[in-house]
Amino acid sequence: MAETHWGRKETIVWPPHQPIYTYGAIFLALIAAGFFLYLRFTFALTPLEQFYLPAYLKTSIAPSFRSTGKYRMLLVADRKGHTWYATEKDVVSGSTPQPGGKTLPLALSDSVKQTGRAYLYRSVPTLYQNNSLRSYLQQHVYGGENPLDIFETPLGFGLLALLIELPFSIPKDVRRRKEMKYGRRLKGPVLVTPKEFNKAFQGTGIGIQTDLCRPMLRIPAHAEDQHVEIIGDTGSGKTTIIMQMLQQIEARGDAAIIYDPASEFIQRFYEASRGDIVLNPLDRRCPYWGPSEELVRRAEARTIAVSLFQPTDERKREFFIETPQKIFAHLLLDLPTPQQLIEWMSNPEEIDRRVKGTELAAMIDPSAPHQRSGVLGSLSLVADSFRLLPTKSEAKSEWTAREWSEHRRGWIFLTSQASEREALRPLHSFWIDMLVLRLLSAPTPDQRRVWFVLDELASLQKLPQFHTAITENRKSRNPIILGFQGKAQLEVIYGHLAEVMLSQPATKIFLKTSEPDAAEWVSRAIGKVEIERMKETHYDGSRSGRNLALDRQTEALVLESEISGLDPLHAYLKHGNYVARFSFPPLEIPATKPKFIERLESDYIIRPPRKEEASTADARQHQNPATPAVPAAQFEKPKPPQPVRAPEPEAQTSFIYGPEI
Repeated sequence: MAETHWGRKETIVWPPHQPIYTYGAIFLALIAAGFFLYLRFTFALTPLEQFYLPAYLKTSIAPSFRSTGKYRMLLVADRKGHTWYATEKDVVSGSTPQPGGKTLPLALSDSVKQTGRAYLYRSVPTLYQNNSLRSYLQQHVYGGENPLDIFETPLGFGLLALLIELPFSIPKDVRRRKEMKYGRRLKGPVLVTPKEFNKAFQGTGIGIQTDLCRPMLRIPAHAEDQHVEIIGDTGSGKTTIIMQMLQQIEARGDAAIIYDPASEFIQRFYEASRGDIVLNPLDRRCPYWGPSEELVRRAEARTIAVSLFQPTDERKREFFIETPQKIFAHLLLDLPTPQQLIEWMSNPEEIDRRVKGTELAAMIDPSAPHQRSGVLGSLSLVADSFRLLPTKSEAKSEWTAREWSEHRRGWIFLTSQASEREALRPLHSFWIDMLVLRLLSAPTPDQRRVWFVLDELASLQKLPQFHTAITENRKSRNPIILGFQGKAQLEVIYGHLAEVMLSQPATKIFLKTSEPDAAEWVSRAIGKVEIERMKETHYDGSRSGRNLALDRQTEALVLESEISGLDPLHAYLKHGNYVARFSFPPLEIPATKPKFIERLESDYIIRPPRKEEASTADARQHQNPATPAVPAAQFEKPKPPQPVRAPEPEAQTSFIYGPEI
C-alpha cells in the first residue's frame, strides 16, 4: 500500500518477499480456466452428461484407491414397474420433484412419455465396480470421451492465459526483487530506456535515432522551443547528434543559423539553390555586409557596438571596453561603409575630428596618452576584422540580419578555418548576436521557424543578447541547440550567468566528459534520487530470527565516473524527471559541398628565397654555363602562388582550393 506526497512514494507496510506478480498471474489463469470450464459445462455438455459428471470423475480417480464404490444412477420407469437406465434421448433440462422434497434438474422428454414411461428418479446408493461403471458411462453417456478429453480445451485456455501473463509478471517480480535488494526509489529522476521514455512522453518533436529502439527517441513538440544543450568531449558524438537534428530541420522546411567553426556542416547541408548564406569574409560566397546597414533607429548603434566590443579575458576593464563602444556607436551614425570605418579607426586625427565637441573627446584626450592609446587600441581590434570584409564590388550579393529576419530565406553558415578563427571571432559573435536580437519577436504566420545551432559555443566571444535569447526566446519559437565541452568554458565568458543559461534548456544531452569538475557538474545536473532500502539482520544461536529496518539515502542517479567513462556514441538524455540512457549509430553523410572557396588570393605572404638556396643556384650556374642565369629580380620579387580559381558555387562542380592562409 503506497501513497504519494510531493513525489515521494510512502509505504505503510513493507511488501512481502514472495513473487506476488507471478502468484497473481497463476491466480488469474485459474480464474480463466474456471470460466472456460463453466462455459464447457453449461453450453457443451448435454443434461445427462452434466448429471453424471461427478460420478464419472469419481470413477476415473477412485480405482487408484479402491475397486468399488456406492453411486446413485438415473432411472426411468413405466407404470407397470419396469425400470431402465436413462439415456440421452430420455431426458431434457427441466425439473422433476423427488421424494423428500428434493428436485431433480431433469425431466422426461416428450418422445419417452409417448412410449409409456412416466417416472424419472435416482436410485438408492448402490455398490458398483468403479472400472465397470466408468466404462459404462464412457460408452453410453460420454460417447467414448474420457474426462481429460472433456476438460482439455478449457484447461488449454487457462494455460494459454498463464503463458500470456508470465512475460509481464516475471519481469515485474525481478524488478521488485532488485528494488528490495538495491533500494526503492522514493523521489528524484527516473532512469529509463528509450522505449520507456517514448512511452512516458509520446513525443512528436525532434528526435535521435538510437541503437536499441526502432522509433526515434523523441522529445515533446512543445519542448523544442525550450532549447536543447549537448555537452561532451571532442569525438564523443556531438556532431553526429547535431547532424541528425539538422536532417529533421531540413525535412520540415525550417530555417537554420549554424555556427560551424570546423566547417563540417556546410559540406553536407549547404544548398545554393535554397538561398543559403556563408558568413565568412574569406570565402568567395560571403555577401557584402556593413554594420551601419543594420541600423533601424539611432539608439541601435550602441547595441551594435556592445555586440562588437567585448572583453577577451576574465579581467574587468570596463573603461577600455565601454569607451570604444561609445565612440564606435558615434561613428556608426554617419552610416559609413566597412572600408570607411577602417580608415577612420586607423586615423586618430580623424577620430578626434569626428568626436570633437562631444563628451567622447575627453576620453581620448592627448593629455592622457595611456588612456588614449588603450581606447584607440581597442578600436583597432575591430578594424582588423573589418579589413577582411568584401566590398560591394567584390561580393555577388548583399545581406543584413535586419532583412533576413523578415523573409528568412535559406540557411546561414558561419564558418572558419583554425588559422583564421581568432580574427573572425568578433564578426561571428556580432552576426549571431544581431540575428538573435532581430528574431526575438514572435514570427508571423507566413514566417518560417528558425533554429540556432551553435556548436562549440565557447569559441565565440560573449554574446550580449544570448542570455536574453535563451531565457526568453521560447516566446519567439526559435529553438536553440547548444554544443560545448563543459560548464567551465562558459563561466570564463559569461561568469555567474553561465549557471542560469545552462539551466534553461529543457532537454539536456550528456556525452562523455573526461574533465573531473565537468563530469561532477553533469552528475549534479542529472540529479539525485532518494532511495529506500531494507536492512536485514540475522541472529544466530538457539533462538534464530531476523530484524528488518528501513534506511533512506540520497545519492546521485548517475555517478561522475559513469559520465567520464562513457564510450563514444553513448549518452544520457534528460527531460523533465526522466533520464534516458542510450547509444546511437554513426551517421555517414557524404561531404559533397566545398567547405571553403578562396577569396583573398593576394593575402598570402611572399618570401624571397633563402641565401643558401641562392648560393646553390649560383654554384649550379657556375658548373653548367649553358644553363641560362635566373635574373636577380626574381629573387627580390618572387611571384606569389597562383591558386586556381574555383567555379561559381551555383555550378555544383568540383573545386580546386588555393593554399590555406
